[in-house]
Amino acid sequence: MPGDHSSKQYDSDLEAIRSKVLTMGGLVESQFNDAMDCFRAGDLARAEQVIKSDDSVNRLEVALDDACSHLIVKRQPAANDLRTVMATLKVITDLERIGDEATKIARTAKHLHERGTVGVLQHFESVRVLAAGAAQSLHDALDAFARLDEKQAVGIITRDETIDHEFRAITRAMVTFMMEDPRTISVALDTLWVAKAIERIGDHAKNIAEYVIYIVEGKDIRHTDYVHSKLDSGV
Repeated sequence: MPGDHSSKQYDSDLEAIRSKVLTMGGLVESQFNDAMDCFRAGDLARAEQVIKSDDSVNRLEVALDDACSHLIVKRQPAANDLRTVMATLKVITDLERIGDEATKIARTAKHLHERGTVGVLQHFESVRVLAAGAAQSLHDALDAFARLDEKQAVGIITRDETIDHEFRAITRAMVTFMMEDPRTISVALDTLWVAKAIERIGDHAKNIAEYVIYIVEGKDIRHTDYVHSKLDSGV
């Protein structure tokens, strides 16, 4: 009975942490969406809100790291349980970094609109497809983590190749704009800065998907051809 009680308490503690991680995920998802709205429309007050909300994300990271550390010390999880806690810690780190990238986008949007250089080129349209792909990956990554859905995680990792391809296309387009018209240099660089932040958000979503697979299968698939071999086998 004591062992059974301890197991139930561990499950309860871990579920409380997972719930807060998903709350953090929802916060950074809103941060990203709001930052892109600011980049599109130039709402300076909203940009400031996005920047300030990063403090809440940072506090959640510290609190969740502490909760995971206490869980390890108190419950001394082993095998699968320890793997879940360690992967959750990594998810927390990636979510905090997504918040940082969203803050970069909001700051860039603020500077862009303050300088009044918005009309020089279609800065938002240049990154719209990239942003939509990264936003979908982030949303799906959080859903896959919530449900420990390995199949969904594989799809997110595969989609990251499309995001990387789109980022490279934007880079080529911005370089062309700058070469053909020096007046576009400032806003093109801002657009590239935002595109890179979006691409990094896609990378962090991919990382979360890889941690889901680690939790479910116990395999560390980073820097491997796991996904391609999975697809080739028809699984």
